[in-house]
Amino acid sequence: MPSLITQVKSKLFIHSSRKSLHALDGAYASLLHGRSLDFEDLRRYEYGDQVRDIDWRATARQGTPLVKRHRAQRMHTIMFAVDTGRSMTALAHDERSKKELAILAAGVLGVLALRHGDDFTTVYGDADGIRRLAPGRSEGALEHALRTIDHAVDASTSPSDRDSLLSYITRTISRRMIVVIVTDEAPITDDTERMLRRLRVQHDVLWLTVRDADVVLDHTTNTVRSDVDTMWDVPDFVQGDAEIVRELMAQSEADAARLAETLRSLEISHAVLTGQDDAVAQLLQLLNRRSHARL
Repeated sequence: MPSLITQVKSKLFIHSSRKSLHALDGAYASLLHGRSLDFEDLRRYEYGDQVRDIDWRATARQGTPLVKRHRAQRMHTIMFAVDTGRSMTALAHDERSKKELAILAAGVLGVLALRHGDDFTTVYGDADGIRRLAPGRSEGALEHALRTIDHAVDASTSPSDRDSLLSYITRTISRRMIVVIVTDEAPITDDTERMLRRLRVQHDVLWLTVRDADVVLDHTTNTVRSDVDTMWDVPDFVQGDAEIVRELMAQSEADAARLAETLRSLEISHAVLTGQDDAVAQLLQLLNRRSHARL
């Protein structure tokens, strides 16, 4: 099996022509609360860096924008909370694997964590149980984490249980962390909202939604949709039915609106990942929104 980190990095380098790699690297600091006052050195300004970090005197002397780098006072820990239930074996909105999109999202933020000297840990599971990996701070540990997620989704025979995943974190993780929740579009419950409130008190939380593929297709396609939990095929007579499409869209929009409003009220950053080709840009937008919110 080819290296998953190599695949993640290839996505970053593909987007580097649009400066997304440097932008993500600079915007990653928006994940972290506060900064050290211990000056380390200067470097050239890169797209995504904060204007407040520019050393204006050095910039005037050198004739090119320079930003200050500071030595971190302490290492941060990023926790990836990944839903690995059976629903993650389905297709994402871009008609490609939801599992691969989830791995890409965790991998991108994991690579950035390593570049900044932070460590990470992974919690994952389904209705059959929740498991946690030991913290790591190396590419080998990140590769192991991504492969574990990949295998867990493939091996899962149980439905997703997002509430159990959140409950596990609130019950067992006492040290403050940056928790990145990677899950799909399943509607949130009252229990979800209650546990998010508890989680937000102690941790900084980001929520990444992996958007599902459209359930109902146009009649011109020959693709058959199946529900991964019930294994029932979507009947052919509903494909392309305008009324059914409207009802499904209305329900989907209502679920998305409830989630967005809940996360907004709890000040939890949120991004909707629609596909692998746009994931890097969508993560960049998320990090930039967090950064601007704190200016």
